[in-house]
Amino acid sequence: MRESLFIKKNLSRWKQYQEEPIDDPDEMAERFVSLLDDLSYAKTFYSFSKVTRYINGLAAGIYRRIYQHRKEEVGRFQLFFKYELPLLFRQYHRLLLFTLVFFLAFCILGAFSSAHDETFVRGVLGDEYVNMTERNIANNNPFGVYKDTNPVIMFFGIAANNITISFFCFVGGIFLGLGSLYFMAQNGVMVGVFQYLFFAHGLGWKSVLVIWIHGMLEIPSIVIAGCAGLILGKSLLFPGTRKRLDSLRKGAKDGIKIMVMLVPVLTAAAILESFVTRHTEMPLVLSMFILLASLSFMLGYFIFYPIYLHKKGYRLQANGKVFIPGTFSKL
Repeated sequence: MRESLFIKKNLSRWKQYQEEPIDDPDEMAERFVSLLDDLSYAKTFYSFSKVTRYINGLAAGIYRRIYQHRKEEVGRFQLFFKYELPLLFRQYHRLLLFTLVFFLAFCILGAFSSAHDETFVRGVLGDEYVNMTERNIANNNPFGVYKDTNPVIMFFGIAANNITISFFCFVGGIFLGLGSLYFMAQNGVMVGVFQYLFFAHGLGWKSVLVIWIHGMLEIPSIVIAGCAGLILGKSLLFPGTRKRLDSLRKGAKDGIKIMVMLVPVLTAAAILESFVTRHTEMPLVLSMFILLASLSFMLGYFIFYPIYLHKKGYRLQANGKVFIPGTFSKL
C-alpha cells in the first residue's frame, strides 16, 4: 500500500485517538493494540517516514495513560500467590497430568504386586514396620503408629522428611527428568503397598478416613514436586528457541516457584498428621470435612483456579509479568 493511501485510510481514526482521549481501560487497550498494528506496518514499509514517528507518539501517549491507571493495590506477595503462580502452573497442566498418571500407575503396580506376592509388602515397607502394623491390628489399634510419638517432635520430623522427599523429586529433574521419575515410581509403589496392607486386613475404608486426612495434602504435593522436576528435565531436553543454559535457568526458576508453594502445603500436612490423624476415632463427618477441604484446596488452587484465570484473560508473559485484563496492567 502506498504511504499516502495508508495515511488517508487511517488518519481520521488517529485524529480521534489524539483529540478524544478516554478513560475506559478496555477502550484504551483496544486503541493501543490498534496503534501497535499500524506502527508495525509503518515500520515495515515506511520506517523513516514522519507517519511512523507520529503513530509511535500516539501509542506512547496511550501507554502512559494506561500506566497511570495501573492497579497498584496488588502487592508483590499477593501478586505471586494470587496470579503469578497459578498462571505459571497453568502452563504445565499437561505435564502434571502425565506425572499424576505415572505416579498412579506405580501405585497400582505396588498394590497388584502385593496382592500376588506376600513377600513384596515386607520387601518395600520392611519387616519391622509390617510386624508393628500387624501387632497394632491384632490389638485393635491399627493406626497406633500415629499415637506413639509426642506430636511436636512428630511434626518437625514429618515436615522435614516430606520437604526433603519433595526436594529430591524436584532436584532429580536435573538428570534429564529421570531422577524425578525414579522418585515418583519409588513413592508410588510405596503408597500402593501401604494402602494394600490395610485393605488386605479389611481396614481399607477406615484407613482412607484416617491416613488420607494428611495424605490428601501430602501425596499430591509429592506429585507436584515431581512435576516441577520434570519441568527442570524438560528445559534441558527441549530448550526450544532458547540456548540450553537459558532454558535450564527458566525451568529451574519455574520449578523453584512451584516448590515455594509446596512448603506451606507440606507443613500443613505435617500438622494434620502430627496433631489430627492420631485421633482415629473422630466423627465421620469431621473426617470427611477435612478430607474434602484438603481435596478442594489442591484441585481448586492447582487445577481449576489457573483455568479460571486463563479463561478470564489473565496471562503470564514471557518476561514473567502478569497481564491483568481490564486494566492493561503488566504487574
